[in-house]
This record gives sequence, structure tokens and C-alpha cells, in this order.
Amino acid sequence: MSRALSGIGVGSGTACGPVARMAPPPTLPAARAVADAPAEARALREALAAVAAELSEHAAAADGTAADVLSAQAMMAADPALADMAAALISDNALDAPHAVDRALADFRSGLLAAGGYFAERAADLDDVRDRALCRLLGRPRPGLPDPGHPYVLVAEELAPADTARLDPAQVLALVTERGGPTGHTAILAKALGLPAVVGCTAAATLTDGQTVLVDAAEAAVEIDPDPAAVQRARDRERRRRARAQGAGPGRTSDGHPVALLVNLGGLAELESAAAADSEGVGLFRTECLFLDRTEAPALDEQQDSYRRVFTAFAGRRVIVRTLDAGADKPLPFVTSGPEENPALGVRGLRTAARAPELLETQLAAIAAAAAGSGAQVRVMAPMVSLPGEAAWFAERARAHGLPLAGAMVEVPAAALRAERFAAACDFLSIGTNDLAQYTFAADRALGALAELLDPWQPALLQLVAATARAGAALGKPVGVCGEAAADPELAVILAGLGMTSLSAAPACLPEVRAALAALPMAHCRELAALALDAPDAATARARVREHLG
Repeated sequence: MSRALSGIGVGSGTACGPVARMAPPPTLPAARAVADAPAEARALREALAAVAAELSEHAAAADGTAADVLSAQAMMAADPALADMAAALISDNALDAPHAVDRALADFRSGLLAAGGYFAERAADLDDVRDRALCRLLGRPRPGLPDPGHPYVLVAEELAPADTARLDPAQVLALVTERGGPTGHTAILAKALGLPAVVGCTAAATLTDGQTVLVDAAEAAVEIDPDPAAVQRARDRERRRRARAQGAGPGRTSDGHPVALLVNLGGLAELESAAAADSEGVGLFRTECLFLDRTEAPALDEQQDSYRRVFTAFAGRRVIVRTLDAGADKPLPFVTSGPEENPALGVRGLRTAARAPELLETQLAAIAAAAAGSGAQVRVMAPMVSLPGEAAWFAERARAHGLPLAGAMVEVPAAALRAERFAAACDFLSIGTNDLAQYTFAADRALGALAELLDPWQPALLQLVAATARAGAALGKPVGVCGEAAADPELAVILAGLGMTSLSAAPACLPEVRAALAALPMAHCRELAALALDAPDAATARARVREHLG
């Protein structure tokens, strides 16, 4: 008899196949006496340098999101502060190199988790650095992807970025991890590869090699030993899903109501694939990719060159540029003043402009210069805006630099509750559902244990989305969604029914979203949105909509 395990679904596909587990991480042997501390420290530094070089090679061979993730991980391994801390543990505490690197990385990991947000999501990346360094120091082979000789469902405690980036979709049918959340690197890369995945599935620890499982990302379920009828139903659903996703062109409901479909762009490494996608432009260009892992801000010329590459690639289409979203959980040495007690509630986004106004002024100048003559329809928006006055001030600064269209991110409940005043202060609004859910439910978005609260189907979140849409419509201002909610085809229909004028997601998600919108008239989308809003919780909202859709 089959049984199902639950987790957090990523994507909407299904896949069935035998389990193949990742090898467990290396274990530390008993501590040994250190006879030559300088030699031990040299071995440690050489191991970390070799790991950094290996990850850099993987990054160079990858592209898109995978290249960005691997490059960031290589920088972690090459961080001199890490090597210095581990070397000090050898000289001061007489630890051997394996135990020193394990202790140092554990301390770094604790710091990332304490910082929350972006950095907490990178803690798993450090685990992989630890494993690679230990294997080099202990002379053991690095555990890698399994190779059973046939297609399989990959099951792991958590996937390292270097492993996820090398996945072959022809061999790996689906992903199941015990840890991880909806915004972690596994989820991000699974979407980019178009693989169904269930993350944060703690019971996956019980799965063994060779067991047959049916992974249903839309249901966030992993069915063990499914019966043939269930497998056939899943295959039929998958066939229909793929057939529906063959459409092209602008986003439209079946009666012609426009809902623009845009791509999210996380870095220049993703540019080629993003520009090639069948989209109407970029709904979210995360410019912090140019600022992170640096000791000083990029100069105006460097920023201008990078922005021009993006604008030229999207000539004739819109590009919405989010100004620097840094500070607090993404601290930068040239803008932040030190640790904060509550980083998620700290100085970040537009709030950093009060501390370092030259950063915003230089960025707006670079964007304006790059936009001139590029052919792209460039718009700018500010992150972490809490007051209508902040939105008005940002719009004034953008226009002063010759950028006529300026908007604000709706990421905190205060912005949604006062959306009409925000819409009056600027030209458009864009809802970041990831942060809006985090702040609405007081739930750290990096914490898998709170995934239910962070479910974008939560009626309270949808209510804030609806309020923002009504405010925009009342003043004739467009309102879009650029958070992860826009990637869910079923939820995209609800968002359209709530009044969203655009949806922005990973390029691989757009075909299904386009198909879901094209299947229904706007009146039906509004009816389904009302059903979801009236539900007591996310699970009921999703179930009611699916039941209505049949």
C-alpha cells in the first residue's frame, strides 16, 4: 500500500522513478595530536584554496543562475577570514586541520543563520565547502551525484550548489530534499532546470535506494510505491501539462484581457537565457548582483556598462530595474555600520539611501545613461518602501536623473494597507510576495519549519495583494507581482483575478503560466480569486480552486 510524504513543492510537474540517494557527507575522525602547527595550517589553507579553485571551475562551466550561485560559493571558500580563523584554531587550540576547518565553518554558518534572510539561505553552501575541504584533508573522494545507470529521482538531505548545477535533466527526473525552503538554492535551480521538486521533506530520510516514488510538485507530495493507476494518472497530467505549455506570445486570458508576462533577472550570467525567453521584458532586475562580495561600490562607468548590456538585450521590451536592495541581511562594508539585532527589520533597501545617498544617486545616473538610446523601456523601482513619502521622494530622485517612470516595491503590510497613497506617489507598484509573506506572518522565509505560513496561497497575503490591486486600478497605475507566487500557474490565475497587470517569474515557468491564463476568461479568474480569498487557510484555498477547475 502506498503512502505519501509531504514537503514544499517547487514547480508544478510530476515524475515517477526509482530513488537514488546522495552519499552522506564525510564524518570527522577522532582528533589527533598536532606535531607541526605551521605545516598543519599550510595544509588547511591549500585545501580551502583547492576547493575555491574547483568551485570557480564549475562556475565557469555553468551558466545562468547556476554560475552565479557557484561563483558566490567559491568566494566563500576563498575568504581569507575563514582561513585565518581556522589557522588560529590550529595554533591557539592545537586542533588538527580537519577539526579546525570544521569548527571555523560551523562558526561562520552560525553567523549566517543569525543574520537571517539572504545569508541564512546560503548556510547550506558553507556545508558543501566544509565537505569538500574535509575530503581533501582526509584523502577521501568527494561524494557526488549518484550514477545508477538509469534515470532516477534524486534524494538528499540537502543539495550543494555544485551538485545541483551539474544535474542532467535527462537522468534526474525529480528532486527530493530533507531540508531547504522555497527560496533556497535547490528550489531556485530546480525551477531554472524545469525539474519537479519537493524540498523541506523531513521524512525523505526514510527513503532508500531503488524505492519507486511519485513526485508531485503541485501537491508538494512524494508518494512511495504508488499503484499503477496513480502513476498513469500522473503521466497523463504531465502530458497535458506539457501540451498546454506550447503556446507563445503575450500573456492573455481566453477573452483577451492582457496580463504581461515578464522574467526575473538575478545577474548578468542569466542574461542570455532570460533575453531568449518568450517574455514581454524584465519584471525584476536584481541589481545587487553588481554590489555583493565587494569592498567598495562599483563605479558609475562599470554600472553603466552592465546595465546597458541588459537594456540592449531587451531592446523594444520593458525592463524594471530594482535599485540596490542591500543592508541588514545583505550587509555591504561600504554602506552598513555593523551587526543589527533584527536584520530582517533593519536598514535595507531604500533605507540605505539615508546612510549612503551617493550610492542611490550614482546608480540612478548609471541607469539613466545606460537607458539612453538602448531601445528598452526602462523603469526603476525602490525596495523596502514603508511610507508614501518615501515612494514620492524616490520618484522625484529618479525623474531628476531623467528616468520618467518610477515605482515602489510592496513588501511590507504598511505599503499594501496604504496602497492608494503609494500609487498616487509614483507610477507603478510591484509586489514582492516573498518578503510580504515574511512580514505579514512574522515568519523567517529561510526557515523551512514555517513553510506553511509562507505559502503564497495564504488568504491574508492574497487580501493584501487584492488591496494593492484595487488602489492601482482606482488611479490607473499598473500593479504587478515579481515574487515566487507568480511562478505558480494556478495561483497566476488567482493573481490575474485579483487585478494584477503583470506577472514576473523565472523564464522556465512562463509557458505554464501563459497556458493557465489562456484557458480561462477574466470573469472566471475573478470568481476563483473570490473563492481563494474566502478560504480559512492556504490548503483550503488551493483545494477549492482545484475542485472548481476540475
